[in-house]
Amino acid sequence: MDHLLDYVSRVCESTSIAELWDIHCAAMKEFGFDRLVYGCTHFTTPTSLGPREDALILSSHPPEYVKLLYSEDELYRHSPMIEWASNNSGACSWSWVHQNAHRLSEKGLKVREINRQMNVTAGYTISFPVSAKQARAVMALTAQAGLSQDEVDRIWVSDGKEIEMMNHVAHLKIMSLPHETARARLSSRQREVLEWVGTGKTNQDIATIMGVSPATVEKHLRIAREKLGVNTTAQAILKIAYLNQIRSPHS
Repeated sequence: MDHLLDYVSRVCESTSIAELWDIHCAAMKEFGFDRLVYGCTHFTTPTSLGPREDALILSSHPPEYVKLLYSEDELYRHSPMIEWASNNSGACSWSWVHQNAHRLSEKGLKVREINRQMNVTAGYTISFPVSAKQARAVMALTAQAGLSQDEVDRIWVSDGKEIEMMNHVAHLKIMSLPHETARARLSSRQREVLEWVGTGKTNQDIATIMGVSPATVEKHLRIAREKLGVNTTAQAILKIAYLNQIRSPHS
């Protein structure tokens, strides 16, 4: 219990996703899970996980593995456990893959083969409950090389409730922190003008507050819209709100 309380305390006190991720990866390694992937998006559609650029993806896998699955081919979209997570919440043993191998697509089979080559063969996936229709968040826990799925399932029988709770705590903390996706790398000035628009200020108001011209304000807004991949300033404000960048302490 002291170990769990210490973990929760450290996670709650973390001030950045990088700090939290280091804490969480170290904690999961103690249970035998030494490679993790966390993915979250607020922009799914009925038929897609949404653009890769709008997803937050954290990984402790070797770079070569990340490159194979998250490159231009985006094979991660066809991962068997992503298929499970798209329709379920809770924790699932990777024995599901073996039980449903006959259902895998050609690309799903390719992902399974890459996983075999990289010793990503035993583990658990947690699909988190979400409150927004277009949101989806998943944690994939890969067991250390040498552990069979049967051994991992026994670990889960013994410690699964604690592991699942720790992952839920990490997920909820991530959701509360400002984070950047591959697309959403705004400058502090671009975020600031969006924040002022969000409070109801006009471009002229913002120009006076920031000590710049209205044309400069519009330039910041235009570049912000382009970076975020949206057509309107209202859409841009909504997107950075999803990413907790409104009034971010890192602005």
